[in-house]
Amino acid sequence: MKFVSGTAAENYDVVVVGSGAGALTAAVTAAHAGKSVVVLEKSELLGGTSAVSGGMLWVADNHHARKAGIADSKEAAAEYVRAVARGRGREELLDAALNYGDRMLRFMEQECGVRFIFLDNFPDYRQDLPGAMEGGRTVEPELFNSKEALGALKEHVRSDGRAPFTMQEYESWGAFTRFPWDELSARQDDGLVAKGQALVSMLLASLVRDGAALVTNARGHRLIADGGRVTGVELESGESFRANDGVVLATGGFEWDKALADSMLASRLYTMCSPPSNTGDGLRMSQRIGGQTRGTREAWWAPMSVTGDTRDGQPAGTLLRFERQGPGSIMVNRHGRRFANESQNYNDLARSLQSWDSAANRTLNTPAHVIVDHTYLERYGILAHRAGQPTPNYLIEAETLEELAAKINVPAQNLIATVTRFNGFAVKGEDPDFGRGESAYDKYWGDDDNPWPNPSLGPLQSGPFYALEVVNGAFGTNGGVATDGLARVLDVDNCPIPGLFAAGNTTENAYAAGYPGAGATLGPIMTMGYLAGRTLAGLSPDYVSAAPSQVDELVGTGA
Repeated sequence: MKFVSGTAAENYDVVVVGSGAGALTAAVTAAHAGKSVVVLEKSELLGGTSAVSGGMLWVADNHHARKAGIADSKEAAAEYVRAVARGRGREELLDAALNYGDRMLRFMEQECGVRFIFLDNFPDYRQDLPGAMEGGRTVEPELFNSKEALGALKEHVRSDGRAPFTMQEYESWGAFTRFPWDELSARQDDGLVAKGQALVSMLLASLVRDGAALVTNARGHRLIADGGRVTGVELESGESFRANDGVVLATGGFEWDKALADSMLASRLYTMCSPPSNTGDGLRMSQRIGGQTRGTREAWWAPMSVTGDTRDGQPAGTLLRFERQGPGSIMVNRHGRRFANESQNYNDLARSLQSWDSAANRTLNTPAHVIVDHTYLERYGILAHRAGQPTPNYLIEAETLEELAAKINVPAQNLIATVTRFNGFAVKGEDPDFGRGESAYDKYWGDDDNPWPNPSLGPLQSGPFYALEVVNGAFGTNGGVATDGLARVLDVDNCPIPGLFAAGNTTENAYAAGYPGAGATLGPIMTMGYLAGRTLAGLSPDYVSAAPSQVDELVGTGA
């Protein structure tokens, strides 16, 4: 156990277990109201899964959209989320996320110095569903100088290991071959961070200003209760932290506990990109005192490859985005045939990997492979690999499609026929088989400089050809501890457990099985953290904006 900020005490008003965005939002909200707060992090690094994420927030009917004249409403958003969630989920949680999302956003910006970029043209993921919008519901963190703001604490913040670029810049530049690497290197030297690390760093800076204590290597083990009320946390190491007002469980999902994942998730999870510390600690702590469990079948699914990346020394998956969305790529299943729109959002595409073949007693579409040609490699690269470099182990290379089919064990005639058919469509700019390139979302992640008619489509023509295996992965699980609309943990009789709150991937998500758009993980997670913090501080969820002069003063400090 190590205090990396703040001072040790026998007890605090609020004890937060975990240090992702949900945990830190609860801590920031309570600390800003004058509560003494301690944040307990299991690993050596602060930030959890949030720190290695894109850091985006999906917040419907937000004030940035209203200022930009973009028409949105909570009613339209609710209709859309219900459709995306396939009828699952609880209205109480949905109402909380939609009604208080913008209040949380304004509180973070106006009181805590968290700065966001408004993405007015980032489309919702399911443009085919009622209530979807072509932009206006997603924000992302600004670049943040964590060296100046955090000093030595910066070394205790988790990083995704990537250069500091925003997701807006990623979309604008497209493939990694077009990134201004010298500029990004200079940013890194200056101490700038981006995406999830920037979000976490801004939240930590707020906590430091308000005097909260931050502790690493502190794994929560048991909740301490007195007379039916939760009054503290006992660590695995034996130390305990007492809470005057309450405890917030926000320890991440359970994806790294294979036994739990296999027994609870609806589909087999092959790889993850989250920290290995996500082993369901908060879920177990809640269950030990009778906490209710909900929504554990689902995860934040995503198609990934296993390329040798590691997280805290453990093998981790690599998310595939432009590699499958860029023009000139296709994805085929074990029969050598396309099976889905490769450019669709990662959550729905990953569900296509989970389709079950009852006759063969295995998944229908795996092993799957992304297939590209040499022209694609020269134009865009594949992950960190560039044309002219030795082919890495995770890429399968062959001079012809026949040879490639043999190497990935698919019928050659099927693969050749699939590529031939796709090429005919791509040169015309259409995909009647799966509709790739039709939606605003597909086009957003395509290439506007593509020489072919559709930014999402291009033919595969020149060898060598390359294959990259794709597996069913996830950013993390998104079910577990059941809460009410104020983030209070419920027991098996649907009654709040006094003194116990929860937020983040430890809990049942407000959007259930749905993934409405970019930031649909952190948007509701931070909103529930905000509601937990406000409730613990004895405040109404209805945040009243700071006066303009106060906002200007806060911005002027560089906070």
